[in-house]
Amino acid sequence: MARKSSYINKYIISPIREFLDDSRAVGIILLCCTILSLWLSNSALATGYFNILNAELFSSGVLQLPHTALHIINDALMALFFLLAGMEIKRELIAGELSTLKKGLLPVIAAAGGMVVPAIIYLMFCSRAPFSTGWGIPMATDIAFSLGILSLLGKKAPLSIRIFLMALAIIDDLGGIITIAVFYTRNIDRLYLGLAAITFIVLVVMNLLKIKRDYSYMLVGLLLWYFVFNSGVHATVAGVLLAFAIPMKNINRLIHALHDPVSFIVLPLFALANTAIALPPNTSSLLQSPLTYGIVFGLAIGKPLGIFLFSYLSVRFKLCILPVRVRWKHVAGMGMIAGIGFTISIFIATLAFADESLQSQAKIAVILASLLSGLVGYLYLRLVNKGTKKAAGNANR
Repeated sequence: MARKSSYINKYIISPIREFLDDSRAVGIILLCCTILSLWLSNSALATGYFNILNAELFSSGVLQLPHTALHIINDALMALFFLLAGMEIKRELIAGELSTLKKGLLPVIAAAGGMVVPAIIYLMFCSRAPFSTGWGIPMATDIAFSLGILSLLGKKAPLSIRIFLMALAIIDDLGGIITIAVFYTRNIDRLYLGLAAITFIVLVVMNLLKIKRDYSYMLVGLLLWYFVFNSGVHATVAGVLLAFAIPMKNINRLIHALHDPVSFIVLPLFALANTAIALPPNTSSLLQSPLTYGIVFGLAIGKPLGIFLFSYLSVRFKLCILPVRVRWKHVAGMGMIAGIGFTISIFIATLAFADESLQSQAKIAVILASLLSGLVGYLYLRLVNKGTKKAAGNANR
């Protein structure tokens, strides 16, 4: 029995632990989940798969809650991801890579460039009806997938690049959510929005009163999430707001507690649910549409161009400085990876077009642009890292 236990530990448990401890594990798992989801969505199992994601799990006449697996993942579980990401950003803003005004302002300006330039490029191709309403589609960066691709580089990518990309992607996502609220959402519930604002103020006061118990913040944060969810604003905003209300003393402990559940449960479920897209039988016509060109060029070219250009100008005019160990070649590679649109882009596509055929076309264009951006960005940063190592080796000779 002891021999069997030793065998299991050596050949099964230990390799799994080593894999999960690897910094590339999250990216690998997300890619595998994406491939699996796309295969299921276009196989004989597609109907059952879509039924699982969209089936009514429960209904309540009193509380308005996410009621399908897809909505639970995107509106509830992903709020935990934004809570974790928000806490990491807060830590860096107060005591880390973004702790000075010139460092902290850089992701904000870079994110602005990454939203404005893609929208302009999109309108260059799609300024006429019925495509003109889709200008918001290429503005968004998918934080989960972009960080997943970056994690495939492991220790080859500086930590400061990950923090920079995370900050930029969160600001970008918030910009996308504001865009949805202002331009694509017709029903904002002011009562729930007001209740959310009051709840956030309560959290800030709790912080000022030096209340330290984690569960106190989680309980009030749950209430905040409910109000934001019912206000018409994307529910994940509650995760970011809660993160910035939690005391610094609690943050390291909570980051440690949330890291593995978010990385190995929430994000894989997110990937499985949000890449469930059925591809049409005839895709050749899609590749000749201005809508496809607008989205692909907006994400794959507009994102890196806008991020790099706005970052360079802000540093050139001494408004900002680059984080430690970050070079312009890193900013360029990070901008390429930021072209991964997915969730918010796909969500905006469903709001921008009433025609389901245009929605499907936009979603496929987002997938193509995201695959291209992720692959090019990953290969570029890998090549840059090899070149840096080679130069360092020659200098030491």
